[in-house]
Amino acid sequence: MPGVLPQPPLPNAQPLARLLAAGAEAGYARHVDTFGPLDPDAVAPGLLNLLDASGLTGRGGAAFATWRKALATSQSGRKRLVPARPVVIANGAEGEPLSFKDRTLLAHAPHLVIDGLLAATRAVSGTQMYLYAPAASLPGVQEALSGHPGGRRIQIVESPETFISGEASAVVNSIATGSAIPLDKGRRLSDTGLKGRPTLVLNVETLAHVALIARFGADWFREVGTPTDPGTRLLSVSGPGPGPDVVLEVPGGARLTDVVQSAGMDPASLSAVLVGGYHGRWVRPAAYVLSPGGPAGHVVRPGAGVIHALGAEQCGLGATAGIVAYLAGQSARQCGPCMFGLPAMAGILNRIAAGEQDPRLPEELGRLGTLVSGRGACHHPDGTAQLISSALEVFADDVRSHLTGRCSGSGSWTP
Repeated sequence: MPGVLPQPPLPNAQPLARLLAAGAEAGYARHVDTFGPLDPDAVAPGLLNLLDASGLTGRGGAAFATWRKALATSQSGRKRLVPARPVVIANGAEGEPLSFKDRTLLAHAPHLVIDGLLAATRAVSGTQMYLYAPAASLPGVQEALSGHPGGRRIQIVESPETFISGEASAVVNSIATGSAIPLDKGRRLSDTGLKGRPTLVLNVETLAHVALIARFGADWFREVGTPTDPGTRLLSVSGPGPGPDVVLEVPGGARLTDVVQSAGMDPASLSAVLVGGYHGRWVRPAAYVLSPGGPAGHVVRPGAGVIHALGAEQCGLGATAGIVAYLAGQSARQCGPCMFGLPAMAGILNRIAAGEQDPRLPEELGRLGTLVSGRGACHHPDGTAQLISSALEVFADDVRSHLTGRCSGSGSWTP
């Protein structure tokens, strides 16, 4: 389990310990002592309005407004000729290799997730609940459900260890059929999800925030963060250095340089930082803030909360080539962009990283990125193309060096 720093020494910010305030591996009794009890039936009538006022957005990557997503599911269930009770799923799949914040949350604060799942289900008039998580998290989750008064109503489903297993429609498909392959991206889960019923899929961290907002209110949630990015978020932070990978809880709008410093790294010693994970983008460790929206050049989207730093001695092109080769192998094999486009892009990027002196390769890589973007059965090709595009921009000097047979860094060229 990665190290946990629930109170990072962020400059110009109060120490934060909201989601992880109950401490390591908190049982139900310590959970209630820390946060107080929560009655899902009592908070349900006003919960969606509270979520709207709080400004909570999803913490699984898309950053969609939580209240709007829940409202759409609730309304879909009521508008049918034969009303259908919605299904609510807590998504803890976390197939991103650099992400570990969700499994950390499930290990140390599972009862917040359970509280949020129970409250959200009651708020949308749902009846069926699932908690979807990888095998490593299941023993702790099962123990937490056994110790929680409402836990017996929640079904556990194991998520496979694949990159796309946490995509919302893949979650639904996995629970329904055992195959974690995304469904048609034009299909709205809020209308037709699991077994044809309206389905609400929320990341486990999002649900933990729901539980806190239900207790303490929207104004409390907004006491930290920014007006456009209120509250806190968990970050999985990794990179060079002797220290362990860490989970940080930071306010919305946290500065990227502050985050890497809080994880024990010197921004001046880094060549680049990958923000948002394998479907994120490379940036230089400069004056960026982490926020789902804002002016270009100032804001970088945190996505699923992954921050991975690259040391100055490491080859950025080699690192990116290794990631893209992995992503090409994670295809669901449902469409041409994934089956053919991603392997082709991985091959070209590996050729550049290996020092092949063909000046046409970057242009071809850009052409393929344009071809695959927006044409996949899911967003996997789009995310991969975005990563490659950011690498070509941030590591432009390295690209030129590699094309002349040199590597500007002292790191290995091998991904």
